[in-house]
Amino acid sequence: MNPIYCALDTTDAQAALALARQLTGLVGGLKLGLEFFSANGPTGVRTVAAAGLPLFLDLKFHDIPNTVAGAMRGVVALAPAMTTVHASGGGEMMRAAVQSAGEAAVRAGVRRPDILAVTVLTSTGQAELPAVGVGGTVLDQVKRLAALAQGAGVDGIVCSPHEVEELRRLCGPGIKLVIPGIRPTWAAANDQKRVLGPAEAVAKGADILVIGRPITAAAEPAQAARRILDELEAV
Repeated sequence: MNPIYCALDTTDAQAALALARQLTGLVGGLKLGLEFFSANGPTGVRTVAAAGLPLFLDLKFHDIPNTVAGAMRGVVALAPAMTTVHASGGGEMMRAAVQSAGEAAVRAGVRRPDILAVTVLTSTGQAELPAVGVGGTVLDQVKRLAALAQGAGVDGIVCSPHEVEELRRLCGPGIKLVIPGIRPTWAAANDQKRVLGPAEAVAKGADILVIGRPITAAAEPAQAARRILDELEAV
């Protein structure tokens, strides 16, 4: 399985579709986030889905359980492969998301998307945690939230590559680890603070690598994707 999901962080649905078609055969799927969804909504998601690649709809729901359950019903109708909630929303909220997604999938006759719990954003470093009332280290917080999420029945965890090895030990082999903050040595880190190369992340136990600007900002996105895939296949 190709573990690369390319993050199409754009507001232009037609540009996203064109890029998706360029990347067919070179990536395992595509990630669409808040920027894209806020501009294009469900119609935009369906536009990009026409490329035929699995979609990771990364909306990071974080609200009261009833609201998240309702939002999840709308997401399931779009038939993404994966979608996200914030683990910091709590166990009840995550359980509501999983249950609602399952019920909606049965009604719609589609596969239930994998529900992923976001731990600590890769743009957050140790210095930012005290300001939001979190004591201890980033790793402490990631482990705390991952354990809470696994207990709530989610399918996967989103964390930085620096926590992959520890979470694989903590959560075992049965949970999917989805990793943003992937930066090949030849790419800029941009606003990500906790980053790692793709081959290193896979070696530590990552299942899915979310890679955006190293591919999308390249002069030849397909060539950049091929370069990353070649690096992974060489390991």
